[in-house]
Amino acid sequence: MSPGVGGDFIRSLLKLQQHLVPDLMQTMLKRYRFLQSIRLMQPIGRRGLATNMQLSERIVRGEVTFLKDQGLIDLSTAGMTLTTHGEAVFLELEEVVSELLGLSQLGDRLSAHLGVANVIVVAGNSDEEEWVKQELGRACMKEIQAIATANDVLAVMGGTTLAAVANMAERNETLASTIFVPARGGLGEKVEIQANTISAEFARRTGAAYRLLHVPDQLSEDAYHSLVLEPTVKDILEVIKSSAVVIHGIGDAQRMATRRHSKDLFIETLEREEAVAEAFGYYFDAAGKIIYKQRTIGLQLNELEGKYVISVAGGKSKANAIHAFMKHRPSDVLVTDEAAARELLQHKA
Repeated sequence: MSPGVGGDFIRSLLKLQQHLVPDLMQTMLKRYRFLQSIRLMQPIGRRGLATNMQLSERIVRGEVTFLKDQGLIDLSTAGMTLTTHGEAVFLELEEVVSELLGLSQLGDRLSAHLGVANVIVVAGNSDEEEWVKQELGRACMKEIQAIATANDVLAVMGGTTLAAVANMAERNETLASTIFVPARGGLGEKVEIQANTISAEFARRTGAAYRLLHVPDQLSEDAYHSLVLEPTVKDILEVIKSSAVVIHGIGDAQRMATRRHSKDLFIETLEREEAVAEAFGYYFDAAGKIIYKQRTIGLQLNELEGKYVISVAGGKSKANAIHAFMKHRPSDVLVTDEAAARELLQHKA
């Protein structure tokens, strides 16, 4: 936005427009969504865009023609892409749309409700719309770029949401001087959502260095004590513990236990103890009480002090899990979506 044009002015202007030309607001939102979808998936063809946006190809064709005539997108055999002008317009629109949808105010309300210093809310529901995860990723990357300093160590967890964050990373001068590391072992999960894979993807896209931790996610007592004495494991653990920034997801307890192929007896224990959340290998009940801790190699909850912790989780279905983890330990920043935020505000503080 132009210098000096603040949120109060934007809110006043939007209220006037909603009263005088409500159709204009809907048209602006619709075209913002088109630019957003093209930006996230470029280059993309009309058919792919129609499928992603769940619109008819006829409607898409009309909007694409308009955006092309305005110089906002380019068309080629590979598909549609945003022009430099289109990128600039999209970024200017973001603040306006955030105000229009009330996302800034929603974040402020949730910040006070959860006791989290900063809550960033993106539009949509990642349970239902895949593009929302990409928006979570993009919002998280903006926060990482804002907080990271030269030579920082950044520790990242695994999971589908963190994979989406890594996919939104771009080359950055400051981040190119940092080191990405997995916050914990993760062998045994799908390769694409292991912390090792995600930290390497962050590094590849930003130009940063990275280190890997080649240990299983769950260990027996004997295996744990044996592995932590290995010189290569000890070395990488020291690097991980020196991290300045930690980025992690928050999982639903039952889903995480199932994804990690936990035994039926353990899953029954989680059900009996009414576990609702998982993070860092710890399982929490609705009050934020730890009810189980897995034997894992990597960052432990008691090692987060002094680190800048960014939690990323969205979808209405994650509200209980987010609330439980924040009851245990509020993060410095929570990046979530509109559906989760509105559901969280229904919870008792």
